[in-house]
Amino acid sequence: MFATLLVLHIFAAIAVIGSAFFMPIIRRSAKTAAQLRFVFDATTTVAWFSKIGAAVLVLTGIWLMVMAEAGFTQMWLNLSILLSLVLAVTIGGLIEPRIKRIAQIASKSQGQELPADIGLAMRKLVPLETTVQLLTLAVTVLMVVKPMF
Repeated sequence: MFATLLVLHIFAAIAVIGSAFFMPIIRRSAKTAAQLRFVFDATTTVAWFSKIGAAVLVLTGIWLMVMAEAGFTQMWLNLSILLSLVLAVTIGGLIEPRIKRIAQIASKSQGQELPADIGLAMRKLVPLETTVQLLTLAVTVLMVVKPMF
């Protein structure tokens, strides 16, 4: 049972980490309004996998902690949980609402050129998305290395 939960946990982590890393890169690659609309449509679909993966990740993580009788005694685990909470707040509270506004502007834009306000709004997202990528990397390192500090 432990091995099955661990495999589910890893697959869920791949879904969450993959989207956290690659959706911003794909979004930034759009050079025209049509490309940006396509990217928003595609990333909206991928976001569902990420959200389901996040729920599975939390549930399997808790279940693994209970089965291993780890509790909250390991610092790397506590730090991973804290960073994951910061990730959830940053993505759900700061990034997603801004992306929705950008998507609304893009859906109304005519022609091929990206409106200046979209370019500015997307540039303002870069520091937040970079923070998410770095936090995701930190959680991944903590989960793989499991340092004893």
